[in-house]
Amino acid sequence: MLTGATESALLPVYAQLPVRPVRGEGSWLIDEAGQRWLDAYGGHAVAATGHCHPKVVAAIRAQAESLLFYSTALPLPIREQLATALIAHSPKPLTKVFLVNSGAEANENALHLARKLTGRQLFVSIEGGWHGRTAATLAVTDGEKYMAGARRAGLPLSKKVPWNDPAALLSTVDEQTAGVILEPVQGLQGARDLPVELLVAARKACDRTGALLIFDEVQCGVGRCGAFTAAESFGVIPDLLTLAKGLASGLPISALLTTDAVSAHIKSGDLGSTFGGGPVPCAAALATLAVLDEEHLIENANSVGEFLRRGALSLGPDKVVAVQGRGLLLGLRLRKPAVAVQTELLHHHIIVGTSSDPQVLRLMPPLSFSQAEAERLLQALAEVL
Repeated sequence: MLTGATESALLPVYAQLPVRPVRGEGSWLIDEAGQRWLDAYGGHAVAATGHCHPKVVAAIRAQAESLLFYSTALPLPIREQLATALIAHSPKPLTKVFLVNSGAEANENALHLARKLTGRQLFVSIEGGWHGRTAATLAVTDGEKYMAGARRAGLPLSKKVPWNDPAALLSTVDEQTAGVILEPVQGLQGARDLPVELLVAARKACDRTGALLIFDEVQCGVGRCGAFTAAESFGVIPDLLTLAKGLASGLPISALLTTDAVSAHIKSGDLGSTFGGGPVPCAAALATLAVLDEEHLIENANSVGEFLRRGALSLGPDKVVAVQGRGLLLGLRLRKPAVAVQTELLHHHIIVGTSSDPQVLRLMPPLSFSQAEAERLLQALAEVL
């Protein structure tokens, strides 16, 4: 049953799919009528461990019963535990963590630190990049309708360079540049992975000029692209790295990771967040990291992602032109418009995403997505295409 009514008290700002879930289990949503839907969208890449993983739910319940919340005015052991676990999962020299609530907030703080530490104002960003809807993140997000918001806020817009031109990036970053911000895999652009050469050029340009390199891994991090951070899979490590979406399997939390070299210049009061690092989201994030490890979900993302890639390409170039992305953040470039395919898949009770590229269908299911579930998706795609 497809219904799309939106509660009238809500602002009508979202283009919503006509599915009204009331329960979730693993890769499946169950609606009001009891219909099961295969979720290959993952709540926008948030349901990393699957919907309502029992260990995550148990951790949330236990923490809520012992201490629901206290602000950063007091130290919390669980906050320290999460920071330690994040550093253990991340590549060196990322050694320090600042916890906030959303991807945009983490990116905003990264941009703030780059400006503060360098004393510069300008950024270089990548065409097709998406970094958030706050004032500073809009200034580095691609797209006229987004950059207009930054203009209204009086912020200097970033210099854009093509996504596949390392030489242009090298020549654009100079001694006036505070930082370079990029997504190693551009989510909204349809899981477009940037060339390794561009990331290497970004690292070289920042080292040469004293600018800071920022990796926005809000969507592509937390194991989604073949390693805990996409930085590891590309072999290029930034000065600042942001994580969010899948970090707590559905509760709002994000993290800004940085190095000792950067943190040496940060003092009390330079950053702040009332709700950042609250105990319940921290408990959910710790449980999420434990499930990723215990159930080998990063390895699963690699193997099932490769199965999906091969299966999609086997449908033939008259249906699937190419597959981009890594792990379980994939973009299928189609002959048919992606929105039409998304709509037709709903009649198979399968949820997928689209992108800013009208020909690219985006897949970002839970990292626990099984090969059998991937096969079901591929069979439906074959029928729809």
